[in-house]
Amino acid sequence: MIRALVVDDSAFMRMALRRIIEADGDLRVVGEASEGGAAVELAARLHPDIVTMDIEMPGLDGIAATRSLAALPDPPAVVMVSHHTRNGSEAALEALAAGAADVLWKGSAIGALDLAQIDRELRGRLRHWARQRARPSSLASHPVAPAPPPRPMPPARTGCDVVVLAASTGGPDALAALFSASGPLLVPCVVAQHMPADLGPDFVRHLNRRGGVGAVLGEHGMALRPGHVAVIPGGTDGHLARGAEGLALRLGRGDGLVHPSADMLFRSAALVAQRAIGVVLTGMGRDGAAGAAAMRERGMAVLAQSPESCVVAGMSGAVIEAGLAGEVAAPDILGARLRALATPRATLPGRGWGMA
Repeated sequence: MIRALVVDDSAFMRMALRRIIEADGDLRVVGEASEGGAAVELAARLHPDIVTMDIEMPGLDGIAATRSLAALPDPPAVVMVSHHTRNGSEAALEALAAGAADVLWKGSAIGALDLAQIDRELRGRLRHWARQRARPSSLASHPVAPAPPPRPMPPARTGCDVVVLAASTGGPDALAALFSASGPLLVPCVVAQHMPADLGPDFVRHLNRRGGVGAVLGEHGMALRPGHVAVIPGGTDGHLARGAEGLALRLGRGDGLVHPSADMLFRSAALVAQRAIGVVLTGMGRDGAAGAAAMRERGMAVLAQSPESCVVAGMSGAVIEAGLAGEVAAPDILGARLRALATPRATLPGRGWGMA
């Protein structure tokens, strides 16, 4: 049984969300709160798996409450359900940066409350993120044999033709910090940041304003240019392909609930790039680990954000625990390393692919 906490200042909305969440019988609402401070206190006492969180509430708002929830010893996954996650997309980005795993818009195209849309989407998202969250308390009560230490890897050799990056919860700020430290690179970059449809343009503006890079929203068939950061649009997936002018971006929708898929992007880099670098940043779940393994099979370098610098260390932690990360550091340090590593492949004639 998945345990949910509902947080919204509207009594009608709390009632509607309870009915939607409990419709199939496998999710149960264990508590309700009308403002953020009470939500944090309830979460610390009830230990829910998942929280639906409004943004604009009296007292502690949803963004601040999400930050407080992320700091709990056993943090629940948070899905923002709010009018503001579309009408003010900056709020959605702020929610993802604060620790929300996902955002869902309450409204319709005409601005009215759309309970049918929430009914179609919410339960599937809650199930997915409840399964992805770390459960330190349950692990402690069911000890398992320690995993073997990851195999040591020497640092990556310089030279590549593309950098692929993956992030989810906490990703907007981590990516901005990374690109602020790296500056424009001499090779193209492609970003898979988990986010809903329609958030891509605001995320691109966020990266350009905070990271100071030439970020653009990816389009199907787009040629990947040195110095540009192509952001895969929200709600879809992207993979690399060989085009007439070199590497190109192809868009499509894969299986699963999380988009853009880091695994799809990384696996395509392993298939078509000559020498790619993969970077896995903060995020809930394990998306990117299988793709990082495919890149490592080709001898390509994989960097990971240090767990202590993550909002949620699931994605980077999965890569580190599997022994796939050649280097582990905070986003700004990873950015500085990319600046040193991302020399265009063509300037390194005669250099074999691999790790130094």
